[in-house]
Amino acid sequence: MRKIFLLLLALLAIVLVQAQNSLDSAWIRDNYTKKEIYIPMRDGVKLFTSIYTPKDATEEHPILMSRTPYSCAPYGENNYRSFWNNHWRYYMRRNYIIVIQDVRGRWMSEGEFVDVRPFNPNKKGTEIDEASDTYDAIDWLVKNIAHNNNRVGIFGISYPGFYSTMAAFSNHPSLKAVSPQAPVTDWFMGDDFHHNGAFFQMDGFSFYSSFGKPRPKPTSVGAPGYSFPTRDSYKFYLESGGLKDLAVKMGPDVKFWQDLYQHPNYDDWWKARNPRNFTNYVPNGTATLVVGGLFDAEDCFGAWRTYEAIEKKAKNNNRIVMGPWFHGQWARADGTQLGNVKFGSNTSEWYQNNIEMPFFKYHLEGKGDISTLAEATIFFTGENKWRNYEQWPPAAKEDKAIYLQPNGKLDWNKPAGKNSFSEYISDPSKPVPYTEDVHNNRTVAYMTDDQRFAARRNDVLVYQTDVLSDDVTLAGTVIANLLTSISTTDADFVVKVIDVFPDKFSYAGEQQAQGRAGGGSYLMDAYQMLVRGEIMRGKFRNSFETPVPFKPNKIETVKFELPDVAHTFKKGHRIMIQIQSSWFPLADRNPQKFVNIYEANPEDFQKATIRIHHDAVNASSIILPVVK
Repeated sequence: MRKIFLLLLALLAIVLVQAQNSLDSAWIRDNYTKKEIYIPMRDGVKLFTSIYTPKDATEEHPILMSRTPYSCAPYGENNYRSFWNNHWRYYMRRNYIIVIQDVRGRWMSEGEFVDVRPFNPNKKGTEIDEASDTYDAIDWLVKNIAHNNNRVGIFGISYPGFYSTMAAFSNHPSLKAVSPQAPVTDWFMGDDFHHNGAFFQMDGFSFYSSFGKPRPKPTSVGAPGYSFPTRDSYKFYLESGGLKDLAVKMGPDVKFWQDLYQHPNYDDWWKARNPRNFTNYVPNGTATLVVGGLFDAEDCFGAWRTYEAIEKKAKNNNRIVMGPWFHGQWARADGTQLGNVKFGSNTSEWYQNNIEMPFFKYHLEGKGDISTLAEATIFFTGENKWRNYEQWPPAAKEDKAIYLQPNGKLDWNKPAGKNSFSEYISDPSKPVPYTEDVHNNRTVAYMTDDQRFAARRNDVLVYQTDVLSDDVTLAGTVIANLLTSISTTDADFVVKVIDVFPDKFSYAGEQQAQGRAGGGSYLMDAYQMLVRGEIMRGKFRNSFETPVPFKPNKIETVKFELPDVAHTFKKGHRIMIQIQSSWFPLADRNPQKFVNIYEANPEDFQKATIRIHHDAVNASSIILPVVK
């Protein structure tokens, strides 16, 4: 009876949402006019722009804009974008002028597209970059759209988040507020296609096999992607071979794929494409709100590090919001859970109504009060509540080392023994999967997945604390500090921070699950929740610009950052660390031989014995940002 009641409630909620969306759809069509315009840039190239203007002419309206490489479709002035299915409809209810633009060289815009086009702070004459294209677009809009109030805001998620960051560098006087959300920031260090130099082949290949195809002239039709012969991604990438073989499958026409292979190290080509190097160009008069997801599988790094760079180099009004979200979840889903982990409330709706809407309302309308809007508004998983801080990381944060110990122990005290280590054999022919289940596309839920499947493997090291007698809250960057020796000349290191739930656990108000076979629910007893994981390509341990080989069996330090965490390990839980040397097919396989991995041959791939040392002299640790 209870199940039937819950089902009826769920169906009622769906009906109500559909009814509301239907009302919003009709209202937007009745109250907005759509125009499609080619806006000229300073070099004569014209960018295709969809402009949705409120019919209300009784007052002046702000402009809210997004620049995208993903198309401002649907095309045709009688075809309206489905704003009613997301929180854009809130802005339209306030009569904002909505502008969406195809960036240079994409879809219906003219010109040549350049991936993460470098910012040029010294442009002359008709020289362009994405900041100048934004400036020219804003300038045309405020001068040509009737009844605008000369105040412009720009936001976007992912690649449009990169264009939002570029917009902040434009220095147009009408640009009052910018919100880079999950912004593409550094495609070598931590976003999308590389993490600490390790190539994220799964995302890169599936994305660029369609996105990267040449577009010789403006078009409203996208290119098809790669036709995968199997839905099992682990099988596909393993049988495809190394990156050299994957390049053959991609073909020679995808320019950026070729660029990736030609720049295996962190050279000037990559540094020119890192917006963090130019955040000093954000003017005082442009407020920024950086938004991201704690469990964003694509651009978690970009959100944390973009905020950090603006904070260090600019003097503007800058804030950050991080919620318990996958990529873009705050704008298109309710944010109550991710995978099997639940957060206790609709965090996305809360963010929309309490952070984003007031931010733009204040800066674009001159209405409301954001004096109570914190510098950092961060959701802490585990305890499932929002916390506000005057700075990030919090002033009360203390970096505290927790040490790997013999026999799989994890403790705050430094080990006292001698010549102590744990070891495993990393075999590139049998890499550790990033998730237990079989999937075609990379999942979003792997960021909170149960890690018991990995803990059972003999090529994954597991260390855990005793049951916690008090809560432990982490707020900031995690640092892996490994003392390792390997039998070969290169290897990868994956470090995972995990929350081990109590042996008997169920969420409040729910019956204890019986496992997937028992009605489809997941057994949460002793669940090993991934809080944060990151990979480090060992050859970059001393320098990302100049890789160096390991000396076989010599103890060396591999130290690297994991993106910030905001999590409370509750009393009765345990803290666990897992260490492994592959994360497949999420990241490409390291041959475990010091070579240019993009050119590695099958015979280069070899097994490696990996030792992680934990004694008084060589004490491997994980430095945790503990908040009291």
